[in-house]
Amino acid sequence: MAGHVVPVLFVIAAWFVSTGVVIALDRLPPRTFRWSLSAAGVVAGGGLWLARDVAADASPRGAYLGFAAALAVWGWHEMSFLMGVVTGPRTAPLPHGTTGWTRFRMAAATLIWHEIALAATALIMLVLTWGQPNQIAAITFAVLFGLRLSAKLNIFLGVPNLTVDFLPAQLAYLKSYFRVAHFNPLFPVSVAVASTAALLLAEAAAVAPAETVAGLTMLTTLVALGVLEHWFLVLPVPDAALWRWAMTSKAGQVK
Repeated sequence: MAGHVVPVLFVIAAWFVSTGVVIALDRLPPRTFRWSLSAAGVVAGGGLWLARDVAADASPRGAYLGFAAALAVWGWHEMSFLMGVVTGPRTAPLPHGTTGWTRFRMAAATLIWHEIALAATALIMLVLTWGQPNQIAAITFAVLFGLRLSAKLNIFLGVPNLTVDFLPAQLAYLKSYFRVAHFNPLFPVSVAVASTAALLLAEAAAVAPAETVAGLTMLTTLVALGVLEHWFLVLPVPDAALWRWAMTSKAGQVK
């Protein structure tokens, strides 16, 4: 039982704390961004090195370190986007009345560089761990990328519960690209695919040998948290309250 419980608690704690730290740093005055992002860059570089270093370690220790490595790299990308450093060529609000393909093209232009950077990093992590027994770092990053892309597309198409509390002032223009809607056809597909993946991973973890239980359980938990975040988009749940402790600074608050 401990072989399953500890990885679950580890992922939940890492998800909760890392998200809070990123939110807190992004809400500090802009003059602090260079230092925060530089420090996060050093950590991310260490994460890439660690991902490669533990790729040959298929033990539970290797799984934990691989997951932490991916999270370190992911954190830098999140900060670079939310601080407005790596976003896209468009930094203006959506013109009133814009719909259809034009709206999608303009929305994509607000974050395309960020998406390209994420895709390139996912490829780098795959190369760094290619052919090795411990693929947790690469898979974790790919899962984060896929879940976040799904959430962005659902927000673009429209969801009932849009929370802008996390959006810093430098990205306030992104609010104009969000859409409030009771339903969009992508949402049930997103939830069904992610839920199925979580169930399949859980089944694999339940019968896995001791040395792979930790990695499979961490991936299961991560995908389950992604499903939960999708449900936050449609249910009237004040999910921002989870990270209220990290939102004390008003320097970067969206007005």
